[in-house]
Amino acid sequence: MQISAQSIADILEGNLTGNPEQPIEGLSKIDDGKLNTLTFLANDAYTDFIYSTKASVAIVSEKFKAQKALPSSLSLISVKDVRMAFGKLLEMYNQLTRPEPGIHPSAVVHETAHAHESAYIGPHVVIEANCRIGENAQIHAQSFIGRDASIGTDCHIHPRVYVGHYCNVGNHCTLQPGVIIGGDGFGFAPNQDNQYQKVVHAGNVIVEDHVEIGANTTIDRATLGSTIIRKGVKLDNLIQVAHNCDIGENTVIAAQTGIAGSTKIGKNCMIGGQVGIVGHIQIADEVKIAAQSGIGNSIEDKGAIVQGSPALPIRDFKKSYVHFRNLDALAEQIRNLNQKTNQNG
Repeated sequence: MQISAQSIADILEGNLTGNPEQPIEGLSKIDDGKLNTLTFLANDAYTDFIYSTKASVAIVSEKFKAQKALPSSLSLISVKDVRMAFGKLLEMYNQLTRPEPGIHPSAVVHETAHAHESAYIGPHVVIEANCRIGENAQIHAQSFIGRDASIGTDCHIHPRVYVGHYCNVGNHCTLQPGVIIGGDGFGFAPNQDNQYQKVVHAGNVIVEDHVEIGANTTIDRATLGSTIIRKGVKLDNLIQVAHNCDIGENTVIAAQTGIAGSTKIGKNCMIGGQVGIVGHIQIADEVKIAAQSGIGNSIEDKGAIVQGSPALPIRDFKKSYVHFRNLDALAEQIRNLNQKTNQNG
């Protein structure tokens, strides 16, 4: 792919300073720029790199003013919002590099499955009976789509993804490599011999529109009914969502968080990495949970911010932490007081 700097400026509705004919053949980081590539400056911490970058074009804010000489070969495209502009460019780049529609000869597609003519089905993909694959969907190598499952419009299913039977993935979703949608939940019941017998999970998983799920994240199917990941949810890598959970719209969850069964999380929540959440509780809308917190009870207050294990309101945690850090000194003071009391007694 090759495109001129002026063409990019036109697409982004930005102002170009420099060579309008400068060819762009790819993208690069500002601190590792290469000739004929485009980069961007959105974080002031990286400003120094713009004076030494080898990239040929940089997207900068309209407010940017150079404090010293820029490389003579560097052209600038000034925009109102750098991150939004670069995101738009990345989306365009993604569209230009998408594979051609069609079904790879090594793919196994059941005769009753239906894939839209604009969909891409990659090498060694397996699509079972009665599946529906939407318009412009991409399903990459070695992925598995179980019987009666559906993949919506403009979905990007990366390699080695598993979507189990009866599970539904909405429109404009991205499933990163290794995602498991609809594996059995962790359900076992002790019998009279004190041995654990598997509980069959007969439900499914519903992933609504505009959801992104990170690499090796697992979402278990419901025992009955559905495990639901609602519209706009963003899940990081290595997250475990157990059976019958319900993750509210536009909630974001960072890596290595584990959510036990039948927990309901509200809309617009932010959950840090390595958080543990017990089952059968509810978390209100707009709650923020700091990394490595342990949530053992429902959080009923909308917009609450909690931290710690067990989690406390953030202000209480910070006050308590002052004392946590001084526990050794406080213990020494108590020992000294006890010694004095014993001597005086």
